[in-house]
Amino acid sequence: MNDEAAALARQCEALCVDMTFDAVKKWKAAHPGRPAVGHLPVYAPRELIHAVGGLPVALLGGGDNVDIVKGDACFQSYICHIPRSTVELGLRGSLACLDGVVFPSTCDVIRNLSGIWQMLFPNQYVRYLDLPQSFDDDVGGAFYRTDLVAFAADLEKLGGAPLTPANLARSIELYNLNRQAIDALYQLRADAPWWVPPDEAYVVLRASAVLDVTAHTELVHRYIAAAKRRNRKAEDRVRVMVIGAFCEQPPLGMLRTLDRSGCYVVDDDLFLGAHWTVGEVVPGEDPLRALALSYLHQSTWASMRYEYEQDRGDALVERVRKRHLDGVVFAAPSFCDPALLDQPPLQKALNAANIPFISFKYAENTGQFQGMREQAGTFSDSIKLWGAA
Repeated sequence: MNDEAAALARQCEALCVDMTFDAVKKWKAAHPGRPAVGHLPVYAPRELIHAVGGLPVALLGGGDNVDIVKGDACFQSYICHIPRSTVELGLRGSLACLDGVVFPSTCDVIRNLSGIWQMLFPNQYVRYLDLPQSFDDDVGGAFYRTDLVAFAADLEKLGGAPLTPANLARSIELYNLNRQAIDALYQLRADAPWWVPPDEAYVVLRASAVLDVTAHTELVHRYIAAAKRRNRKAEDRVRVMVIGAFCEQPPLGMLRTLDRSGCYVVDDDLFLGAHWTVGEVVPGEDPLRALALSYLHQSTWASMRYEYEQDRGDALVERVRKRHLDGVVFAAPSFCDPALLDQPPLQKALNAANIPFISFKYAENTGQFQGMREQAGTFSDSIKLWGAA
């Protein structure tokens, strides 16, 4: 019997590993004059780029598909890997199809990368996205709305159409539909993880990095329907979530290793920008204000986002309970300060709630997974033997 879901996943994987960005080039050929705008992890206002007729393109590094030669010359050795491979892609010409690149205020590394990018590619539009840290609508909300107006004006100069409330409202609605589809994919993983392996779920999600939002929404629905037709039975595995991979993405081999170690990965923070907003954004009479306020009040939990009220540990425990998880796998990129600095208080909260966890680090080009498999396998067996949370 043909496995349509697996076939769709292979198509998505081909998009993920294509470091020539052929899908973006095809989009530009079909939409002459319109801008393709890259953005670094984690969050970017993709709705705004779409509303002016552009294509938002998520730049998630080169993974294990790029040999780093020139990229290492731009950074010290004790930072994460993603800026090196991104610079490498730029210097080899792979990102020449982009009209500009947006650098959100994720961390010091991404901030510094924006300055290096300006020096290396002076003819390419660069914008550093300084996200609000005040959660007051009339302070942080007003600041971010003003910044989005300036961003839209820059996009218009790149070839984008003038921003209108109607166009932005339409784009917000399309991304609402996309998030609903992604939520349905995650819910299916939670309900029947034997139908949705973690590597397949990830590549289907990551395909949105280079596809138009409507095309990606249709793809997700097709995959969900195909996965439900699979003739697979549940296995005796523990249910876990992977946390800490919100920025630099792990290699597919790591996800496959976890799947083979006796764990069902039913939740994660992989490619968080694709499902950053929680719930539906209501455009209202001022869609630009609605988009700005959605960042303040509808953003998902993330280590790189400033939060002054919410206790991160309590939020993680609540998420574990909601998904009926047996444990948590902390998987963070080496030298990722936001993720690694968050781990001690998060682990303290899990200990207090009697929730098992393990932790390890990776790089996007990690090639050896035997140690991870043994560690995850032992973790799974210990939960089965001595009980879950």
